[in-house]
Amino acid sequence: MQEDSLAVVDTLTQAYSDQWAGANGAEETGAFIQLMTSNDLIFVVLGVSLIIWLVLLFFLFRVDKKVSNLEEQIKTKQEE
Repeated sequence: MQEDSLAVVDTLTQAYSDQWAGANGAEETGAFIQLMTSNDLIFVVLGVSLIIWLVLLFFLFRVDKKVSNLEEQIKTKQEE
């Protein structure tokens, strides 16, 4: 059972190994693309996910603040 699974893994590694090596022709691209391809791909993925999480947190706190303001307005109108 293990020999068969190892054979499949080796086949996949050989099939996709050249695609993970980096972008071909990166010398002709812009500085931003060169920076992204010079680092490991995992750091690019982590950076993008960090940006997405920060944007989501920003909008979450912004919506929470707006809802709190609306709750205060409703509360003051009910007291009057």
